[in-house]
Amino acid sequence: MTDEQNKTKTSRKSAVGIFVEEVSRSSLIVPALAIFSGLLLGGVIVALSSKDVYSLWATAPLQAIGNGFKAAWESYVTLFTGAFGTPSKMIAAIQGGDAQEIRRAFNPFFESLVKSIPYIFAGLAVSLGFRSGLFNIGVEGQIFMGGIFSVWVGYSITGLPGILHAPLAFLAGALGGALWGFIPGLLKAKTGGHEVINTIMMNYIAFRLTDWLLREPMKAPGSTNPISPTIEDSARLPQFFGEPIRFHVGFFVALAVAALVYWFLFKTKWGFDLRTVGANPRAARYAGMNIVKSTIVAMSLSGALAGMAGANELLGVNHHLSQTFSPGYGFDSIALALLGRTHPVGVVLAALLFGTLRNGAVRMQAAAGIPIDIVSVMQAFILVFIAAPAIVRTIYRLKEPKKAEPGVHVSGWGGS
Repeated sequence: MTDEQNKTKTSRKSAVGIFVEEVSRSSLIVPALAIFSGLLLGGVIVALSSKDVYSLWATAPLQAIGNGFKAAWESYVTLFTGAFGTPSKMIAAIQGGDAQEIRRAFNPFFESLVKSIPYIFAGLAVSLGFRSGLFNIGVEGQIFMGGIFSVWVGYSITGLPGILHAPLAFLAGALGGALWGFIPGLLKAKTGGHEVINTIMMNYIAFRLTDWLLREPMKAPGSTNPISPTIEDSARLPQFFGEPIRFHVGFFVALAVAALVYWFLFKTKWGFDLRTVGANPRAARYAGMNIVKSTIVAMSLSGALAGMAGANELLGVNHHLSQTFSPGYGFDSIALALLGRTHPVGVVLAALLFGTLRNGAVRMQAAAGIPIDIVSVMQAFILVFIAAPAIVRTIYRLKEPKKAEPGVHVSGWGGS
């Protein structure tokens, strides 16, 4: 190879490296600014909704602005301390050496991780569907089915050691979610029934099925509340550190599953087939790929991941099934998957953010009197900015990327 050819090859590699760096930087900057903007607008809403601001606005507008800023600042301070803990209390607990006080001081941080676990599973479920060209709106129902299957195995099977019982109950939850994803996947592949409509309907079937089960066959004996029997100790996911910390092994399972999803999607032929079908079904069919099989497999795997979220909550945290064990993880996961750019690593980071916000919001409501719904408003703003990156670029005067950023490819309402 001549010197001129070597120079040309080197320059091409440099150009590719610069391009990849620019795209990666843009992919990181836009979500980061979207999060910042969402938090900023959330603070504005907190300030504007303060009673002190309204009462002083007509007579002392400067003082009203100051009170609004103070309300927003206090709300975010309590949000931070509720999500991560109070640094002074942590230092005092460590210096005191009392194990119980140390656990209490660090409990907010670990509780944020606990809140993030179902978001990881649910976000992976939505992301896998997106990557396969499917819009899985049924994650919430699949979470409920995963919970039903896992809790039944958890309390009805006795005598098994924990090393067998807990994994069996967890896999049963994945099976329940997979079944609830398989049905709309089959309908989509065989009849063309759109997965959005079918999964929405499957959600309501799962909700009403749960209601009936908790009133009749799965209701705890002697209980006046619609809850299932408590699962066996052997079916519970092992916890660390002791009370009041609820941090359990499910967090590491979620990270392992995220790594497995990444390997499956980007390092295997099956994952390549799913992504190809999602990006361009007609080209995939022309290349000889089995569209029917890919659709069914993708929806089943997506449902299995959602079922793991339900199993995690019941085996690791609640230990019994109730009608409200999921506060909407499946619906939040749609925004979460978009924030994470439908990539497993991005989903994990977005799940940690959502879990932190949700955990901190509890203390924000109790200490600062700020409604917990403000966090939902923040998430909505973040989603708006993520869905419309042009707004972020216009506000912060960012350059347009040389190549369109990776987006979500789903079939149209009448698409195949």
